[in-house]
Amino acid sequence: MNALSSRTLVVRSPATDEVLRELAEPTPDEVAHAVARAHTAQRAWGSLDVRERCRQLRRFRHAIAAAADELVEVLVGETGKPRLEALLHELTVLVDAMAWIERKAPGALAPRRVRPHLLWHRAAWIHYRPRGVVAVISPYNLPLAIPIADATAALATGAAVVVKPSEHTPLVALRAKALWDGLGLDPDLFQVLPGGAAVGEALVRAGVDRVALTGGAATGRAVATVAAEELVECMLELGGNAPLLASGDADVELTARAVVFGGFINCGQACIAVERVYAHTSIHDALVARVTELTRSLRVGGGKGTVDVGPLIHPRQIPHLERLVADAVARGARVCTGGERRPGPGRFFMPTILSECTQAMAVVREEIFGPIVPIVRVTTEDEAVALANDSAPALTAYVFARSRRRAHELGQRLRAGSIVVGDVVSHYASPELPFGGLHGSGWGRVHGIEGLRAHAETCTVTLPRSRFLDSRAFWFPYEDGLELWVRRFIRFFHARGPRR
Repeated sequence: MNALSSRTLVVRSPATDEVLRELAEPTPDEVAHAVARAHTAQRAWGSLDVRERCRQLRRFRHAIAAAADELVEVLVGETGKPRLEALLHELTVLVDAMAWIERKAPGALAPRRVRPHLLWHRAAWIHYRPRGVVAVISPYNLPLAIPIADATAALATGAAVVVKPSEHTPLVALRAKALWDGLGLDPDLFQVLPGGAAVGEALVRAGVDRVALTGGAATGRAVATVAAEELVECMLELGGNAPLLASGDADVELTARAVVFGGFINCGQACIAVERVYAHTSIHDALVARVTELTRSLRVGGGKGTVDVGPLIHPRQIPHLERLVADAVARGARVCTGGERRPGPGRFFMPTILSECTQAMAVVREEIFGPIVPIVRVTTEDEAVALANDSAPALTAYVFARSRRRAHELGQRLRAGSIVVGDVVSHYASPELPFGGLHGSGWGRVHGIEGLRAHAETCTVTLPRSRFLDSRAFWFPYEDGLELWVRRFIRFFHARGPRR
């Protein structure tokens, strides 16, 4: 990461290129001061009962739901996504996740009793204690749902939260912050610091207790490096390169619609978007034809109209997509539809289907994060599995086959954090399901009880089960017969073969 320097942040509409707002990035001292204020606010918040914290968070959820129309307008303005996507994939998913956290946090964070089997004379409890401050660093593709859901989970555990939204889409997070402040809740407990990578580095170095990052692999490596230097725990939910395996007996119509929706949702700007398709040769041609037909029917435009696919948010994505298409064509791929930027203002790239693709092409090997779907012909399921697993990111994989049992068995052979059979992208909307990837897709999980508890500090407390039982028989001075007794214990319980 580069050293932080104060600058003006210009937020532009990706649909029209117009300037929406100019913001001043915080300086390093301002970032440090914000984190210090968060630590002070956390002490009172962390001392509250978890049920009381959830009651206050419920007020925040109600405020977000009541301001849904306004938040959708902000989202559409700074992302260009269709209104329905803003309302369904962000607002609806967010408030549902917040409600789930409110319901589950009291039980999930309650002290949990464990019975040690070796130290049978001891009782043990696992406590989930509040941390100090959690830094949430969020991406541009879901600028409301991701940071506010992560912040809600951390707040429920008793932590304070400082959010660093993407410099391309900070406005909706700032509006959520205004809603929080309008409720009379402590403004230092939940803060939003807009800015680029330098602000993120300053935040990680400012004395936070945990970092929850959702972003690309390069950003993840940079944040992890700084977090390691500061000895700060880090959760990384990074990019994906999700394969879709279409078996020879797959329903062509269902699979084609899944490819189109999964590939072009949010203009392909989703870590769980369908990024490559491995189609069995027996259905390959029919699938390519139907996918191409469906793709040509998609309506492309700014989010304020009736459209299906909006613009690209990050200005560097269009050159990235043009490079991927050029490389694929040079290596023998066929452009079935799309393949180029739409003329005129805005960052629009036409939804693109590429056939006759191979594993050697960059469009298959790299994360696309845009409206391109390459299709690879395979002759066996073994080949499809091997190619699907040949990827550093391993976040999500999709399987389509008529037989549920066959699809499930095929999915079990895939290497990914989530395996989805007969559907696409829906699993992210289930807050009870742990979400995260393997290898190049980062480490740690969001969502689920696992993701909720990860924001807390885990503390184990042990105590005697009875005042008449203790461990003094194993203390100094060691008794002469103790070694013999331990050897007999090991032989009796662990050295014997299976009982008949």
